Amino acid sequence: MTERVYGVTPPISTALPTEAEKRMHQALHEELRAQGTFESRAETEARKKVIAQLEKITTAFVKKATAETQNSFMVREAIGRVFTYGSYRLGVYGPGSDIDTLVVAPKHVTTEQYFRLFPPLLVEMAPPGAITDLTPVPDAFVPIIKFEFSGISIDLIFCSIKGLTQIPEDKSWNLTDNTLLRGLSENEVRSLNGTRVTDEILNLVPEPATFKLALRAIKLWAQRKAIYANIMGFPGGVAWAMLVARVCQLYPKATSAVVVNKFFHIMLKWPWPLPVLLKDIEYNISVTRAPVWNPKLYSSDRNHRMPIITPAYPAMCATHNINRSSKVVIMQELEKGVQVTEEIMTGRAPWKALFTKHTFFTSDFRYYLTVISSSRTKDAQNVWSGFIESRVRVLVNKIENHAAIVLARPFNKGYDRQHRCQNYEQLGDVVNSGSLAYLYKPTPEEEEKAKGEAKTEVKAELINANLKPESVLQDGPVVKPEPGTETAAPPPVTTADGAAIKPEPGAESAMPPPAPPPVADVVKKEEVTKNGDGVEQKDGNDGEVKLADIPEKKQELEVFTTNYYIGLQLGKTPASLDLSREVQEWMSMCRSSDLYKEGVNFLAVTHIKNTMLPDDVFEPGEVRPRPPKKKLKRQAPDDSSAQQPTKKSKPVGPALTPAVS
Repeated sequence: MTERVYGVTPPISTALPTEAEKRMHQALHEELRAQGTFESRAETEARKKVIAQLEKITTAFVKKATAETQNSFMVREAIGRVFTYGSYRLGVYGPGSDIDTLVVAPKHVTTEQYFRLFPPLLVEMAPPGAITDLTPVPDAFVPIIKFEFSGISIDLIFCSIKGLTQIPEDKSWNLTDNTLLRGLSENEVRSLNGTRVTDEILNLVPEPATFKLALRAIKLWAQRKAIYANIMGFPGGVAWAMLVARVCQLYPKATSAVVVNKFFHIMLKWPWPLPVLLKDIEYNISVTRAPVWNPKLYSSDRNHRMPIITPAYPAMCATHNINRSSKVVIMQELEKGVQVTEEIMTGRAPWKALFTKHTFFTSDFRYYLTVISSSRTKDAQNVWSGFIESRVRVLVNKIENHAAIVLARPFNKGYDRQHRCQNYEQLGDVVNSGSLAYLYKPTPEEEEKAKGEAKTEVKAELINANLKPESVLQDGPVVKPEPGTETAAPPPVTTADGAAIKPEPGAESAMPPPAPPPVADVVKKEEVTKNGDGVEQKDGNDGEVKLADIPEKKQELEVFTTNYYIGLQLGKTPASLDLSREVQEWMSMCRSSDLYKEGVNFLAVTHIKNTMLPDDVFEPGEVRPRPPKKKLKRQAPDDSSAQQPTKKSKPVGPALTPAVS
């Protein structure tokens, strides 16, 4: 009986592992455990319980949705199913990992019903306080509900199968049948294909256990090097999984340690943009209008720099977000990985040498752009920061095309901060220039209280995309300022060099109007005092107390920010670098979204030097960059008659002038 051939080409080697390679495999397994990539059995059981509860809630939701349009028989037979995908379904999840989850319903259940009925039902049926940070995002390309269930992060997407009036009760039923895609839109196909792609990957590797351990190693390496984030232009979890799976196909008998070593060699030498395929692409299957990846037919597919193609129909590129800069960074890290793993395989270095942390903030760049997204409420910031995060790579694409920019690399995550200001001038410093002078760190008691609060309300800004921007302020109505209380314009913002950065015309940030508490101009009361004889008497002004007599109570202004950092590598250092046009175009695009609410959401971009980076981007033990020491000039002999000509000092580095807000 002939052995199965995995992949689109024959294997490179089918040699069995040596004793030395088995020892290296064991050492890798021990190191991954030491690095904390495996969770405890109790944590895994907690995940299974959460998924089981989601199954019950999903069936209750389908029955409730069915009752709105169908007869009692259909309601009685209605069920829903929950499928997982991503790292959980691949079996490579670790402590703190989220669970990517898909709700599947019959054809008569709509997306509108999903966002209207599922969130309140979720809170109602879950244990009290179990659901936190509930954030429905119906306007996303793949609509999603994000929340935490008993401390476990859940990303829940939805799809109704147009060809099924009832979901089969058979537990072995799966989504592999291509005909299930019939009649689905492109975003619905993407929703269903999360699970379909994951199942195909597991079916296309020779040894699943070897694949899973090797993937754990590559995932940890990519996360430590900050090159793990599809949304920021780097490969995401499914893309790294497909790369590892391809190496497993080429070395079907190898141990995980050998697969990791070969991974770096093969991917460094891969002839990009030749696509990475786990199986031949399926064409001419007319069950959906979603396009199949085809560079011969679509010009956009020809522009993919590092195409990694999903194995499930319709084949799609999982790395379409990779740009010129991120490809350079990936190739640099792969080259370093070759050197390190060669030392490991020859016994000159331990496995932990592969998992050292990135140097994005400590030494990689001298100049950075900071994208500051901010909102007046936490709920608004959850939505706004998520939208801005998805658009950062668009800004990077614009910047890297500038003649003076060699490389523009975004960091793969944002930094969330909370601020409490005493006035609108301070608030302007936070939202316009990213000031950290008013940072607020919640107490442990406040954090625990926030975790226990079930956020059940679906915010209006999430459901109604046509809501007028001025109709929302601090979750309440607009309060017009009294005459003379208008906020003064915030002071000009400067770069780290001290140079003023002027926003282009029309780029001024829309500051929220002051919202003083409604206080009557004159408060009536009987003010009782005592005279020298201890006899009570009324105030002489007939009990009237003017507003000016009442001590003003300070009102703290709370604002939530998420900062994203983009490292800039310049060519020949120019005297100045003007990025205002690229930045202004990008900010105008972001503000044109229906998600932007003037007075609630804010956006700014500033320039910062590495020596001025905030403390929270550095971990304990990391050495932050320091300004270069100035060389002391020797003083000339004291001769007042001979005046030496002085040279004007040149500024160190360029003066970057992006638009601010």
